[in-house]
Amino acid sequence: MKKLFMMGVAAVALFAGAATAADLKFAPGQDARFNWKSLDDFKAAHGDIKGETLTIFGPWRGEDEKLFDTVLAYFIEATGVNVKYSSSENYEQQIVIDTQAGSPPNVAILPQPGLLANLASQGFLTPLGDDLASWVKTNYGAGDSWVGYGTYKGKDGKEAFYAFPYKADLKSLVWFVPENFKEAGYKVPTTMEELIALSDQIVKDGGVPWCIGLGSGGATGWPATDWIEDIMLRTQSPQDYDKWTTNELKFNDPKVVAAIETFGQIAKNPKYVDGGVAAVSATDFRDSPKGLFAVPPKCYMHKQASFIPSFFPEGTKLGQDADFFYFPPFASHADLGKPVLGAGTLAAITKDSKAARAFVAFLQTPIAQEVWMAQSGFLTPFKGVNTAAYGNDTLRKEGEVLTSATTFRFDGSDLMPGKIGAGAFWTSMVDFVGGKSAQAAGDDIQKAWDGIK
Repeated sequence: MKKLFMMGVAAVALFAGAATAADLKFAPGQDARFNWKSLDDFKAAHGDIKGETLTIFGPWRGEDEKLFDTVLAYFIEATGVNVKYSSSENYEQQIVIDTQAGSPPNVAILPQPGLLANLASQGFLTPLGDDLASWVKTNYGAGDSWVGYGTYKGKDGKEAFYAFPYKADLKSLVWFVPENFKEAGYKVPTTMEELIALSDQIVKDGGVPWCIGLGSGGATGWPATDWIEDIMLRTQSPQDYDKWTTNELKFNDPKVVAAIETFGQIAKNPKYVDGGVAAVSATDFRDSPKGLFAVPPKCYMHKQASFIPSFFPEGTKLGQDADFFYFPPFASHADLGKPVLGAGTLAAITKDSKAARAFVAFLQTPIAQEVWMAQSGFLTPFKGVNTAAYGNDTLRKEGEVLTSATTFRFDGSDLMPGKIGAGAFWTSMVDFVGGKSAQAAGDDIQKAWDGIK
């Protein structure tokens, strides 16, 4: 079994010895966007591990691996550690195999808190300490949330902080074309009530407010789950959201049904969606934002995660031709603050060593995040970075959504059993948009969940 999975491991990158200045993406001390002092301070504190070997296993392959390599170069330059990074197409299974076989990497970086919790419960993770947990709580936007996603019960049943958050993804966004808003005299809404009022005004003016597409082949329906999750975070407590993802709060509970109905007020309103309600499930999610760019616009708003600009028309300039605003909270639920939906990766020590401890300390430095920020595909809730380091204004604004969040939650469907989060939840949302009631959709999902207990 192990040999089978090892065949799927990506090319292992070995970084030996100390990196030279020529290996570094940005020359130290020459760009004021970067916190070079944090690198100097780290180097002074960890100069006693030169020649040690550090193995890191993570989810990044292809272009993301190359970007992570540029970060690793600074760690190597500062410490002289030999770093070996590897990944796999089946990284979730691979890390389980390696830990159970007694051959884990020093550090595992994973996007699944549930998988890390399972590893911790079996005694495969090393606690990182209360001091680091307190540091995250203080220095990260929605720090309590991030500490929670890194805190698990160990083999002894006691809770400890095991996983440091590094790199985040953002979902709570609504995309629009600034020129369209300007020509029509529309302002970006700051509450959900204002968002609904804007939608009504667009209809009154003869336009269509939303483009929504749930199509995704065998995964059709998943974009609707993001809507429900964001609405749950804006209408229910974070504790209820967590209970919902474990089914302690049932899918047919009135709180969840109300969130589904709220989504339906938009997605099932023929005046609200481009192409009418029938187009919602029939339109591929990759094609759905195209209506924003039609002349005249077929829609004015599109809710989707930070990745969606990849499917905008070629040549679209973010911040000019297209922009986003934060999916706003309800004024009637102001006590819930500014919740944000997304995902992230967490670094845990699976084989303790001085180099492993030093690497986790390195991830705390602004420079370890700014180097990736300055390129592409990296967002962070760390309030200590220089946001001017972001590669563009869109990334900077997205980063500010994370640092100003009061609550952060991982995608709920990803935390649920596969048969629910990647099964019944998807199909029932398609059924709901197709005519089923919110209550019936919730009942169907709950029945499916009951069936796997």
